[in-house]
Amino acid sequence: MTGLIGRKLGMTRVFDAEGTHVPVTIIEAGPCPVVQVGQTQVQLGFGAKKPKRTAKALAGHVKKAGLEIGAAPRVLHSFPVAGEAPKAGETVTVAIFAAGDRVKVTGVTKGRGFQGVVHRHHFGGGPETHGNTRHRKPGSIAPGTDPSRIIKGKRMPGHMGARNFTELGLRVVKVDAERNLLFLGGSVPGPMNGLLTVRKQGGPSRHD
Repeated sequence: MTGLIGRKLGMTRVFDAEGTHVPVTIIEAGPCPVVQVGQTQVQLGFGAKKPKRTAKALAGHVKKAGLEIGAAPRVLHSFPVAGEAPKAGETVTVAIFAAGDRVKVTGVTKGRGFQGVVHRHHFGGGPETHGNTRHRKPGSIAPGTDPSRIIKGKRMPGHMGARNFTELGLRVVKVDAERNLLFLGGSVPGPMNGLLTVRKQGGPSRHD
């Protein structure tokens, strides 16, 4: 397997063999039951839904995999097959990772609501002098005569955050298989208890 589903528990720090403190993010990764196995993809689940909140279609999908209906996963996600694929009904744990591995983490960033260009795009803003009324405004937006429209992609005020983001090249600092915990160096997208997917880094990383 190349990845797992998990949730972000928060950040802390650990000390390496040389006594240097390393900021890490703790992720509860798995255990993830195998719900479906295809030719190129393996579908994993994470969490559990209440039976009364489980749709009949999902209950039948889970039952076909040999899992209990009362343990219908809260989240389903597919990962590419690498090597020998697990069988439906088996469980994939955090043991697929080892200290020193490079991984990429995908999650939904924190929502910041509607923000101006100073906060959203780090504009410098206007003059702060007396009488000026354009301290945090974007300034000129587009030429009036040609092309007489705003160019696509123009950085403007708008909704900030709450989008899918993938952080590449994070290093696995520690694996706690007993508690299904993964310690990754650095930060990952999303709030505490936010859902994440952790996948092995296939190619080179900018952090190497």
